[in-house]
Amino acid sequence: MSVFYIILAILVFGLMVGVHEGGHFLAAKAFGVRVEEFALGMGPAIWKKQKGETLYALRVIPFGGYCMMAGEDEALDDPRAFTSQKPWKRALILCAGAAMNFLLGLLIVLILYASTAYAYRVPVIVEFRDGCPYQGEDALMTGDRFLKIDGQRVYLQSDVTDFLSQGDGVYDIVLRRDGRRVTLKDFRFVPVEYPGESRKLYGFSMGYEMAGPGVTLRMSWNTVMEFSRWVWMGLRELTHGNVSVEDMSGPVGIVDYMAETGEQAESLSDGLYNVFYFTAFLTVNLAIMNMLPIPALDGGRVFLLLVTWLIESVTHKKLDPKYEGYIHAAGMVLLLGLMAFIMFHDIWRIFTT
Repeated sequence: MSVFYIILAILVFGLMVGVHEGGHFLAAKAFGVRVEEFALGMGPAIWKKQKGETLYALRVIPFGGYCMMAGEDEALDDPRAFTSQKPWKRALILCAGAAMNFLLGLLIVLILYASTAYAYRVPVIVEFRDGCPYQGEDALMTGDRFLKIDGQRVYLQSDVTDFLSQGDGVYDIVLRRDGRRVTLKDFRFVPVEYPGESRKLYGFSMGYEMAGPGVTLRMSWNTVMEFSRWVWMGLRELTHGNVSVEDMSGPVGIVDYMAETGEQAESLSDGLYNVFYFTAFLTVNLAIMNMLPIPALDGGRVFLLLVTWLIESVTHKKLDPKYEGYIHAAGMVLLLGLMAFIMFHDIWRIFTT
């Protein structure tokens, strides 16, 4: 495996973590919260510098990082401590990391598309084959843009065939036609045979839209929203037992996959494109996963912040933040155990395949 792509994968992984922690850092500074340390990486420091009240550090293990704020899990007699801030400020600080990851994913896709795309495939019908049974005013027409299929938003052209291939042949389809929304309820839609074709087809073709600033921004947003849907679909598969924990990957597995993705490309430019496209997906994944209501994750902290606020609003008594800290500490232990298991599995998979 190319050392270049391994190093690149480690660097972009560090970028994702740095941007995430940078989101917390910037939000904390904006609200006047005292940040004691901002670190990239974990373990012993290989570089550090004290600037004002904050220690900036680069640590030896390139996976991870943290933004240590005064009074994160304990009440301090300090108006600039994290726990001294109003709940809405604390919630915004906690959400800022995931927000920055999401924006990073959008920015990467935007740069990739702006630098390579001349036109985009869009879910708009441009022509029908002769004899297509789905053409008509009460069915499909040229210029129709697919908006939803069975309640699922159509972001990309590929969504249309994906959703149609997963259904039972009867769909609720929402279209945009001449500036208005058209709904086809219980629309029977199955591929049919056409002369000279080896496989069945739906009988229509979708077109392209020329690239421009507005179109590129819209397509970049749609791609990031598609990434988000993939993450939620993966979580659903995991909770339904269709995939197991052993199918998950940690930092080692992700770096290995990113390196393989780049190395298998036909050229360096294609390899870089593939690595950064996967990075965009990964950083959106990180944003969503981090906001799950699980102790030790930012989403868990926001959830407990809301619970604490509700209890204090009803009882008019201030709860000791240390109890919330105990919950997050327990969650962190379990999370680290899961990460250790996944990392061991990733290493085992690399050396046995």
